[in-house]
Amino acid sequence: MGIITRLYRGQLDADFITPRKRWYVISAVVVLVCLASLLFRGFQLGIDFKGGASFEFPQRGQTVAEARQVVQAAGAKVETAQELASTGRVRVQTPPLDEVEIKRVTDAIQTRFTATPAEVSVSTVGASWGSSITSKALQGLAVFLLAVIIFISIRFEPKMAIAAIVSLIHDLIITAGVYSLVGFEVTPSTVIALLTILGFSLYDTVVVFDKVRENTAGILKSGKRTYAKAVNDAINQTLMRSINTSLIALMPVAALLIIGAGLLGAGTLKDLALAQLIGLASGAYSSIFIAAPLLVDLKNREPAIQQLNARVARAEQATATRRSVEETAQRSRGGTTTLVKPAVGEKTDADDEADDDDEAGQATSGTGRAAVGARAAQAGRRPAGGARKPRGGRPGRPSGKRKR
Repeated sequence: MGIITRLYRGQLDADFITPRKRWYVISAVVVLVCLASLLFRGFQLGIDFKGGASFEFPQRGQTVAEARQVVQAAGAKVETAQELASTGRVRVQTPPLDEVEIKRVTDAIQTRFTATPAEVSVSTVGASWGSSITSKALQGLAVFLLAVIIFISIRFEPKMAIAAIVSLIHDLIITAGVYSLVGFEVTPSTVIALLTILGFSLYDTVVVFDKVRENTAGILKSGKRTYAKAVNDAINQTLMRSINTSLIALMPVAALLIIGAGLLGAGTLKDLALAQLIGLASGAYSSIFIAAPLLVDLKNREPAIQQLNARVARAEQATATRRSVEETAQRSRGGTTTLVKPAVGEKTDADDEADDDDEAGQATSGTGRAAVGARAAQAGRRPAGGARKPRGGRPGRPSGKRKR
């Protein structure tokens, strides 16, 4: 039976907890790469966050480099210039400009690209407004994380809240690092996508933790399995559900990124779809390989869980020893001659059979001696010479001749 079939039927019993240090190392490497990109490369912030002016106009068969030269010739510094795919238009962004500078750049664009004033779209954003948007986004993120910690601590337990927050921060760093690595522009759509993936990431984690709580109910009293084993069973039991929900969510997001942004040239969809795609994939990974194993490490520090693990280990060792002895005895009875030298003072099967024969002989001899003793006692009650007591109460005749 293939692994896909076993996975679909819920018959897969993979070990996700034992090699958890391997998952930690993989995640640590990815996170370090993302942090290094954020530190040295940074974000390509959109106009909404750093302020500036944006000019969109028809391309008219000219290149993006020519559009950049026209704006720079008008006295404005060009920060980004890109072609809007499938629209035939070019977008050029500059630092904040005053009214005179905006008018000069607009006139230069209209002259070089033979565009009417209606065909040139100009939008300006102040730097103070962009910083305000950034501040509000960070405040919203902080409030969300605090609410999540409180909810999970009350609904489940504090250690589960810690594991969930760590996996959530893991997802945020990876998503932000990918944005920095690929050089995508960070816009308000990106912030919306980041806040959206927080919910998806926590959804998978909460599903796994709910099954963990169900599997670990009364585990200290039963003592049949360790806490790590119960968590691993919970992951296997919810694995197919996590995969299905993640795939269902990833397919429309991938369609937005590939078709909407790639083929149709919708730039805002690109900013939204990339963050959701990376966040959903990272959230599905972290709920299985980060949150659950980290919960096991946190719980294994508790004395009660340590005692449980030791008790289960002793029981498993005793079971393994008993099975080994039974298998050895079964192989001996199965035709394989195994000579085992008895220890000093230990009886063999032959000695036991001899003891049984001796006991049987002693019992038989005792029975015979009892029968002989009974006959002897009966003989002692008879008169001497074997004479019988006369019947009828008359004395017997003396031996000798009859008197005439």
